Amino acid sequence: MIRVLLVDDQPLIRSGFRALLDLEDDIEVVAEAADGQEGVDLAREHLPDVALVDIRMPVVDGIEATRRIAADPALAGVHVVILTNYGLDEYVFDALRAGAAGFLVKDILPDDFLHAVRVASRGDALLAPSITRKLIGRYVTQPLTAGTGTGLKELTGREREAVVLVAHGLSNDEIASRMVISPTTAKTHVNRAMAKLRARDRAQLVVLAYESGLVVPRIAENI
Repeated sequence: MIRVLLVDDQPLIRSGFRALLDLEDDIEVVAEAADGQEGVDLAREHLPDVALVDIRMPVVDGIEATRRIAADPALAGVHVVILTNYGLDEYVFDALRAGAAGFLVKDILPDDFLHAVRVASRGDALLAPSITRKLIGRYVTQPLTAGTGTGLKELTGREREAVVLVAHGLSNDEIASRMVISPTTAKTHVNRAMAKLRARDRAQLVVLAYESGLVVPRIAENI
């Protein structure tokens, strides 16, 4: 059973998502919150697998709520998915840096929404290759933060290769095919890279890959 926490200050949005999720046999909405602080408190109380968190909320916004959840070792199993009306607004990349596993646009199709919840519950990043390129093209245009990418020297050659493929949006099965290895070995390379780089999940691994310069955004391409 996938346990979901809904965090959005709009009751109509919450009720719409809940009605959709309640129809699924393998998904359970364990709580709802109307602001970020309440969301963090309920995450600690219920330990959901997935927290669907709006960006713009009163008291504590979605980015800060995400940061607090990601920083709490007791909530390591909570995968935060950001909800946004705009898809690529200025806050999305900040949310990924804060520890979000990905993001969803609120007008997403129901089947895609349900699939995304299941993907997030497994710990996979909700970053399609096209979305990744757009995010990088728009946001990773600033100087590197001090210390960014210092853990790259700890990666083996195969781990670096796996990180690059993750940054391009490939799944473990696709990475395995590209590297001519088994999916289990691909997953091992990715997990070891996340551990060495202290990335919470695949989404943060993508951020680190671009911020460190391991992957260079092709800003000139049509994105």
